[in-house]
Formats: sequence, structure tokens, C-alpha cells
Amino acid sequence: MQNGKKSGNPLYIYENSGIIKEYPSSEGGRIFMYDKTMTFSVNDEKEIEMKKTLMLVYDALTKKGYNPVNQIVGYILSEDPTYITTYNNARSLIRHIDRDELLQALVKSYLHQ
Repeated sequence: MQNGKKSGNPLYIYENSGIIKEYPSSEGGRIFMYDKTMTFSVNDEKEIEMKKTLMLVYDALTKKGYNPVNQIVGYILSEDPTYITTYNNARSLIRHIDRDELLQALVKSYLHQ
């Protein structure tokens, strides 16, 4: 198989967290697949701080005439800080937010949970 896809039979490795299946890759590397679903969580205090920061960044982008939603999405998808203005230190502020945690908070907010 090509493009980093698994090939051959898996080698099973047992760890405390579950079974890890290791497949040889057609490109000479290895691909690991875990049988347990990994979990991710952010505490409420951190979510509040992220929201404050995101609102400051949103306001800075708005004041500079940008579409703040598009710019923030561009940053989240690419992690390229140039999507965020330096006005009011917005670029520096948003770089202190972990993107995975931000995505979790946004999805949670969108789903009202």
C-alpha cells in the first residue's frame, strides 16, 4: 500500500492503556493504532480565560477592519499567527491558547454543552 497506509498483519503490543496495534508501513515506517478512545478535557477556569482572550482578539480584528471569524478560523486551521493582527497585542495573546483546547471549547459552546 502507499501514502503511509498500513500493510501486512499487525503486531500487538499490550500496555496499561490497552492494546496497541503496530502495522508496518509500505513506506518503511510504522503506524500505530490504539484500541481505546483517547479522551481530552479542559477545565472551566481555562475555558473562561480562553474566552476572554478570544474576545480581545475578536475586538482587535474588528477594529482593524478584518472579518474576525474568518481570521480566527484561518489561524486555528493553519496555526499561522499572521492571520491575527498585532493591534492591541492580539497576535501574542492568541498564541498562548492551545489550539486543541480552543477547538474543544468552541465545539462545546456550539453544541451548548
